[in-house]
Amino acid sequence: MQTQYRLERPESLLVEDAAGIVTVTLSRPEIHNAFDEILIKDLHVLFRAMAGRDDVRVLILTGSGTSFSAGGDLNWMRRAADHSEHDNFEDAMRFSNMMDALYNLPMTTVAKVNGTAMGGGFGLCTCCDIAVASESASFALSEVRLGIIPGVISPYVIQAIGVREAHRWFQTGERIGAAEAQRIGIVHAVHPQEELDGAVAKIVGEIMKSGPDAVRASKALLREIAGRQVDDTTRREAAQRIAHQRASPEGREGLAAFLEKRKPNWISR
Repeated sequence: MQTQYRLERPESLLVEDAAGIVTVTLSRPEIHNAFDEILIKDLHVLFRAMAGRDDVRVLILTGSGTSFSAGGDLNWMRRAADHSEHDNFEDAMRFSNMMDALYNLPMTTVAKVNGTAMGGGFGLCTCCDIAVASESASFALSEVRLGIIPGVISPYVIQAIGVREAHRWFQTGERIGAAEAQRIGIVHAVHPQEELDGAVAKIVGEIMKSGPDAVRASKALLREIAGRQVDDTTRREAAQRIAHQRASPEGREGLAAFLEKRKPNWISR
């Protein structure tokens, strides 16, 4: 089912909505799904709408054609070159707000990287919870080749690959092949192009076996606990979170189903 949202340029952003799984496809294949201010605005509108969708369990993000996203649209970048520093800051914050909206979605997000992911496209990938790439995919933080820096996307990229790896790729702008991308943590798995859809479908199938509330709560737990010192406050909060989930209707149903050797009620019979 194609769902309609209030997008300024809907032809550039395809949304498929079916059975709790939403697939968002960047659809500007003629320019390798590059960003401009309109696409950024429309993605932000879409992600904000998705944040309130309790019925959506997985959001898949991918690109049409041979690229995931080549980063900034050249025409958008030309316009930015004539802006003042303040105007550039406002422009960057709009991009940052869109990335933040994706990163903070409550449901599981999966990047299906079907091709090149450069700059902002690289950032989109690292904003997602899970990333799966085709063998032909490549990545680059190419901003330095243009005399700029990967500022907006840097928190998400550094979180994904770590500071040590970031030192190299931020400064060289080199292309990163799919195998290397998996090694350094950009993506979780790499598959031949013809197997990419099936590989993502398998991961989504595994997610759908889990309690919907538990998956969202696990994602929230990661966001809250990651990087914190393991002290009494952190331990008590973690214990409180599992206690809450155990006592919830879903937690009780999951345990009962396990003990009774049956499927829980969130799995279709």
